[in-house]
Amino acid sequence: MALDSCGITGIDHTLVGVRDLEAARAAWARLGFTITPRGRHIGWGTGNYCVMLEEGYVELLGIVDPGQFSNNLDKLLEKREGLLGLAFATPDANACRDALAAAGLKPDGPQQLKRNLELPTGTVTPDFRLVFLPPESTPEISAFVTHHLTPELIRRPDWLAHVNGAQRLLSATVVCADPVSAALGYLPIFGPDRIKVTDHMTSVSCGTGALRFMKADDFPRVYPGMVMQPMPEVPFMASIKMLVADKARCVTHLKNAGVSFHASARGCLVPPGEANGVILELVEG
Repeated sequence: MALDSCGITGIDHTLVGVRDLEAARAAWARLGFTITPRGRHIGWGTGNYCVMLEEGYVELLGIVDPGQFSNNLDKLLEKREGLLGLAFATPDANACRDALAAAGLKPDGPQQLKRNLELPTGTVTPDFRLVFLPPESTPEISAFVTHHLTPELIRRPDWLAHVNGAQRLLSATVVCADPVSAALGYLPIFGPDRIKVTDHMTSVSCGTGALRFMKADDFPRVYPGMVMQPMPEVPFMASIKMLVADKARCVTHLKNAGVSFHASARGCLVPPGEANGVILELVEG
């Protein structure tokens, strides 16, 4: 993919804040996902499990040491579990930082982040470089940019195969007061051609994956049967949309696993009670 959009090539992963990492691992495995071994961020108070996809992934993030830095995860978990934010992808953190600065933004970094990944054969250490953006640069969400220096350590073929047929991350949806204004805030990064306005949603194509913004009034139309109790204050990230290889295969697994869901034209909707506060939209291409 060409390095436009300030060197950002898409959505790298979404972050789901959870109060109990082991319970979250079991819940997402029940949904039909292969879960990576547990990781621990070096120098931070957080640990994770990941759902790796062919494009993008989901990070289940929990606090393992309350005395260390948690990047505001503690504030979310005081209120609820659910989507904390997302990371954009770049193949070159330094070039991305420079491009973002040239676009008039104020990036910070790159900063090093490593985590220990506990494999049966021993611990390995995936290595990342992070570029942070001020809140006004990513309206209505918390986001940063990540550069994987050791992708081979976390993108293993057996971790990409899921019983439910999940293949790639398509989008993340944000509920906010003014979807059009929120999307227009991404103009310095992605440009005008990436923004699309429809009746119930405004989307920003990020390359691989999209950001979707919608009003709370449109929530029942877009996600029929999905109830978030209590409804978080806006803005909040509500859902993740994934592509699955076969709708029937996905539905069969969910039924056999005893997971509640609502059928949709292209797939199914899994309610937040099954996925740590996240609505999962699983669709066939």
